[in-house]
Amino acid sequence: MMAAAATPVRAPTRRRAIPWTVIPFAAILLALVLIAIFAPLIAPMDPNAQNLLARLKAPGFEARGLTYYLGSDELGRDVLSRTIYGARVSLLVAFASVILSGIFGSVLGMVAAFYRGWVETIIMRLVDIVLSVPAILLAIITVAVLGPSLYNVVIVLAFTRWPRYARVAYGQTLSVANMPYVKLARFMGAGWFRLLWRHILPNIAGALIVVATLEFGLMVLFEAGLSFLGLGVQPPTSSWGAMLSTGRNYVGNAWWIATFPGLTLFMLILSINLIGDHTRDRLDPRSR
Repeated sequence: MMAAAATPVRAPTRRRAIPWTVIPFAAILLALVLIAIFAPLIAPMDPNAQNLLARLKAPGFEARGLTYYLGSDELGRDVLSRTIYGARVSLLVAFASVILSGIFGSVLGMVAAFYRGWVETIIMRLVDIVLSVPAILLAIITVAVLGPSLYNVVIVLAFTRWPRYARVAYGQTLSVANMPYVKLARFMGAGWFRLLWRHILPNIAGALIVVATLEFGLMVLFEAGLSFLGLGVQPPTSSWGAMLSTGRNYVGNAWWIATFPGLTLFMLILSINLIGDHTRDRLDPRSR
């Protein structure tokens, strides 16, 4: 009898590192970041330069040898240039606030889980107090007290969002602190700083990165909301939220003032959220 032919074994296919649906939005995010970095080289005009003779002109209008590709606003300023510089403000505020809130919240969360006792009680009750107030309401109240400015917006957003990092760091540290290698390092005389920095933080960094990526888009939205209400970045500095606030008064005859900053803000937040979801799927085993 002839032996049955062996069935070829197909090699397991390797899963794509980045889904094709995420790649276009990653390209959009990268493009907006590069635009924000090189805004002085890309913007065709000074974003604060006024020309009252060219106010409220439609996209494509030309004046004094200059072309307003996305039209002009109520003061004759170039909408394209102000939208480009608005990307710099939004990304700078979001990045700085995420870094500050991430560091502050993560340190407090790890310290609370490591020391326990009254330290844990004080820190976690403070977390509960901050979380009991809506973040946007707390931000509005704090900005109203400190005064609107770029630096105050960063401080306020970092102050309102650190409890989320603290809770994640607290829960992750509780589970990692009971690992044998952490107990052994503690038995060998390692100090608390070395334990947290060398043995605990590298094992909880994935969860904190996931939180940071999801918070980044929220920080962009919060900054735009505060600027829309007049509590964020102050004129003449260009901000997407402030442009939306001004453009709503001219929607009927100058729709481009609010449309282009609004679309850019929408694409930025959508790109950040999709990349954040993909990062969570890759780094958080529970979401797989």
